[in-house]
Amino acid sequence: MPPLTRIVLVGPPGAGKGTQATRLAGKLSVPHISTGDLFRANISRQTALGKRAKVFMDAGHLVPDELTIEMAKDRMRQPDAENGFLLDGFPRNVWQAEALDELLKTEASKLDAVLDLEIPEGEIIKRIAGRRICRSRSAHVFHVSYSPPRKRGVCDVCGDELYQRDDDSEETVRKRLEVYYTQTEPIIEYYKMQGLAVTISSLGSVDEVTRRALEALKREDDDE
Repeated sequence: MPPLTRIVLVGPPGAGKGTQATRLAGKLSVPHISTGDLFRANISRQTALGKRAKVFMDAGHLVPDELTIEMAKDRMRQPDAENGFLLDGFPRNVWQAEALDELLKTEASKLDAVLDLEIPEGEIIKRIAGRRICRSRSAHVFHVSYSPPRKRGVCDVCGDELYQRDDDSEETVRKRLEVYYTQTEPIIEYYKMQGLAVTISSLGSVDEVTRRALEALKREDDDE
């Protein structure tokens, strides 16, 4: 059987989704398509879609579903995505998942798998709330548990102060998780009903999680 190449990656904040998306896309030789990159690229190129998205982003609002879908459709039709893609951050709710299904039908295509990165809530909070960033322009990153600086609150590289970003506070992390549980997590059940979702643990080293993901995708392929 051919390898799985049309994949959606799902996971809560702190699950390492961005890191794994980049690694898996490279190993599968497909483009990594993230909503954040889509928004930035369209805004940078001043496309019609980008101009519309910028209005919402400048006002601090989420980009509407319809606009997100249009950007994703445009990106998936690019030549490098002809043989597959890895979607990261899209779909973010069931309505978008349904719209993606309809979009792929019009392209005579379909998803191969939905990879769900599972991680305990306590570990998510520990990972994100423990991050400390250097105030220098280089913004070196440390972690109070996993990669602490030699001297508390001081960057090993340049000696500048380390601080916790507002969006890394435990309170903010819990709010982000609530949004995930309410809006995004339901798509996992939606895809399970289609037999597409496979869940793996995102605990462990980056390499371990990547191996776990590739093995899960291979099993899904073997089950076809």
